[in-house]
Amino acid sequence: MRHTAAVRALDGVELPAPGIWTVDPGHTEVGFVGRHFMLTKVRGRFTGIDGTVTIGADPEESRVSVRIEMETVSSGNEARDEHLRSTDFFDVDEYPTASFESTAVVWSGSRGVITGNLTIKDVTQPVTLDVEYLGHARDPWGDDRAVFDAVGRIDREDWVLTWNVPLETGGFLVSKEIDLELHLELILAR
Repeated sequence: MRHTAAVRALDGVELPAPGIWTVDPGHTEVGFVGRHFMLTKVRGRFTGIDGTVTIGADPEESRVSVRIEMETVSSGNEARDEHLRSTDFFDVDEYPTASFESTAVVWSGSRGVITGNLTIKDVTQPVTLDVEYLGHARDPWGDDRAVFDAVGRIDREDWVLTWNVPLETGGFLVSKEIDLELHLELILAR
């Protein structure tokens, strides 16, 4: 089996080679963390993810395009998941997918900042993600894989995800600020 180089050195740092890398949905997680009663962290994730990362010769020319199947939301509690799928939140019957399309990449060493447009419920807002390249591996079947982590914070109300309940003691049942935690495993297209 013939392989092209899957990594390269750029300014003394190993980075993925230029090319099209596809998201491995079985080893990728798009997760989120909110607060319940403004105190308890509640984690969720989406398991239906596909997309591509096009790595540019200059890392700042790279592009990201990801699609998320909203019905695959999972928070470890079926009643909460059904509520998240309802018209109070994601309204998955009307808006079955969300997407992210990058608009700019700033890169230094093994870290970068990706800015892009996140669309949920046909509402598009800019999002900034801090990204770290974790490394490369060749799997037992000869596929080259690159792994990245990314984090960011959004205000869910910017996407008209406004359902909430005020608390007697002040504050709300569900936090407006949501932390995003992404773990991406990519496969170099052949």
